[in-house]
Amino acid sequence: MPLIDTDVHEGFAGIKDLVPYIKAPYKDWLAQGAWRGFSQPFAYTSPGNGNRADVQNEDGSASVSDPAMLKRDLLDEYNVTKAVLTGYFYPTGLKMQYDFASAMASAYNDMVAEKWLSSDPRFAGSIQVNARAPEAAAREIDRMAAHPQMVQVMLPIVDDIAYGHPYYRPIFAAAERNDLVVAFHHTVFAQGPYGMGLHYIERHSLIPLAIQGQVISLILNGVFDEFEKLRFIILEGGFSWLPHTLWRMDREYRQGRVEVPWIKKLPSQHAHERLKLATQPTEDMTTDQLLKVIDLIGTEDLLVFATDYPHFDFDDPDAAIPRSLPDGLRQKILWKNAADLYGFDIPDQHNRATAAE
Repeated sequence: MPLIDTDVHEGFAGIKDLVPYIKAPYKDWLAQGAWRGFSQPFAYTSPGNGNRADVQNEDGSASVSDPAMLKRDLLDEYNVTKAVLTGYFYPTGLKMQYDFASAMASAYNDMVAEKWLSSDPRFAGSIQVNARAPEAAAREIDRMAAHPQMVQVMLPIVDDIAYGHPYYRPIFAAAERNDLVVAFHHTVFAQGPYGMGLHYIERHSLIPLAIQGQVISLILNGVFDEFEKLRFIILEGGFSWLPHTLWRMDREYRQGRVEVPWIKKLPSQHAHERLKLATQPTEDMTTDQLLKVIDLIGTEDLLVFATDYPHFDFDDPDAAIPRSLPDGLRQKILWKNAADLYGFDIPDQHNRATAAE
């Protein structure tokens, strides 16, 4: 059957790869090594330093900077129909020098369009923005939305102002007028209520808490109501936490909606209609357990598949999504729900076979 991978991390060999694309005076900044990238506050213990151990370019480097490598190891190996590129690059992480951060976002987007999207029609792109400068981010969205392979705006999970805050409204308005999905992805800035913890294993376990906070913020601060056509996806945060979050929001809404009269639907209804969650990282569930979680979520139309290539906890589509699931549900997770979200025109096998006959 077709396969849509909704979270594929392309990258670059080094910051200097952006020099040809960035405007002055920042071109000189990068060329001179004035900025060395976002600091990593922890050490990976996996053999690939956060990636699969086999991620290696022909020149021996471990970065995901070679489209040919990604196509060989992911698209061709797993017969991926569409791969949504989500990057490693989050200019929003820079908490000062906003013009510089916005310029880097533009440079990165131009690099992705020229180097990645042009290399294979199976690639779809994400527009990177500096969310801390919402008006500049909106202009960047308007600029890049003309590219036919750009399908969404990427917003990293941050550790201060949640995305339901009115501050970010220009970004959502730009995404809606350009008919783009809004994607949220955790970053090194995602924390639990007491920070990152003392070990990477603790921090990695806390990621869903940071994502839950963003979902609650978006729905209960009226983003879903204000932007009625906008669609959303949560990446690399799992999904088994969702039933409790929806139940809790629905309960609070029933008893406290007088405080938020602009919210016109139950939070769970908003989520069912316009939110998707990528499966990765999929907990080790039996088929019956996965079916139970989906039943508790309340719809089969919410989950979409992701490998999270090239990370060490990469999800193989044959292993992560049980073959013993009902065929219709397995197809929804592996491609149909994502095709509906992004508007990909992908005929299923039955239709292709019928047309061939």
